[in-house]
Amino acid sequence: MLLSCSNSGSKLIKVEGSAQGTTYHISYIAEDNENYKSAFDSLLRKIDTSFSTYLPVSIISRINKNDSTAVADKYFTDVFNKAMEVSQQTGGLFDVTVAPLVNAWGFGFTKKATIDSAMIDSLRRLTGYKMVKLESGKIVKAIPGLMLDFNAIGQGYSVDVLAAFLENKGTHNYLVELGGELIAKGKKYKEEWTVGIDQPNDSVIEERTLQAIIKLNNRALSTSGNYRQFYVENGQKFAHTIDPRTGYPAKQNILSATVLANDCTTADAYATAFMVMGLDKAKQFLTEHKALNLEVYFIYDENGKWKTFASESLKGLIQEL
Repeated sequence: MLLSCSNSGSKLIKVEGSAQGTTYHISYIAEDNENYKSAFDSLLRKIDTSFSTYLPVSIISRINKNDSTAVADKYFTDVFNKAMEVSQQTGGLFDVTVAPLVNAWGFGFTKKATIDSAMIDSLRRLTGYKMVKLESGKIVKAIPGLMLDFNAIGQGYSVDVLAAFLENKGTHNYLVELGGELIAKGKKYKEEWTVGIDQPNDSVIEERTLQAIIKLNNRALSTSGNYRQFYVENGQKFAHTIDPRTGYPAKQNILSATVLANDCTTADAYATAFMVMGLDKAKQFLTEHKALNLEVYFIYDENGKWKTFASESLKGLIQEL
C-alpha cells in the first residue's frame, strides 16, 4: 500500500497492471516523463517464459518434465543460484525442490492429492536442494522425479528486474511493487517512500487492515504470512509454507515475517525461511548472520495474543498502528 502523496508539478508516473497471478504497482519520477508500462509488461512476460510453473513451455516446466533440451537463461540462472545460496545459509529450511510437496498439499501447479503419512514420506525422497545443480546451463538432477518451484523467490526477483530496468533508464527515484514484494530507491520528492504492513488476519481477506507503516530508504521489502494462502479442512488450517524437514505445512509461532534486504530476491527468500524457522530460531539466525544485512519485523503468536519483534535498526522507521 503506497501511502505517500504527490506534489503538483512534479513528474510522478504511476503504472499498474496484472502479472504472475497478481498485480503490480510502480511509481517513479522520470525526467523524460515517459510511461514504461509496455516495457514492464514485456519484461514480466519474458520472466514467465523462464520460471512460471503455470506455463507449460517455460524453462522450469520443461526441466520439471525432464526435457533434456531445456537450457537455463539469465533469469533462471540468477534465481537458481540465489535459491541455492539461501538454502545453504539456512541449512535447507529454504528449498526450491519442495515442489512435489507443495503440489500434493494443493498450493502448487497440480491438483491437491489425498494426503497420508506414507505419501508425504515418499514425496520427501524426491526433495532436497543438494540433489540438484546447474552445470553449463543445464539442470542436473540426482533423481528424475525432482521438481523445482520458484514461487517463494520469483516475485522478489521480478521486482529486482523491473527496478534494474528503471535504473538503466536513469531513473533513480521509484517504488516497484509486485504481489506485495517491493523495492524503493531514492525519494518521492523530498519524502522517503512509505508502505504498509498488513495485519495477519485470515478471517477477512478482502478487507486488509494495516499493522504498521514503515519508511524505506533504498531497501527492498518482502512479507510472508500464513494468512495469505491457506485452506481449512476438517476444522484444521493448512498454510502454503511447507517445512522441508517434515513435508507438512509449517506450524510456527510467526504469523507474518517482513524482511528488508538490499534486493527483493533476498528479502523474498528469507521471509519464507523465517516462517519455517519460527521466532526463536529466526532471531538466532539473524544474530549469527549479520553480514547478510537483513532487517525484520515479525508478528507472532504468544499464548493466543499478537506480539511483534523488530530489528533495532528499524525502530525509528516503523510506526505500529
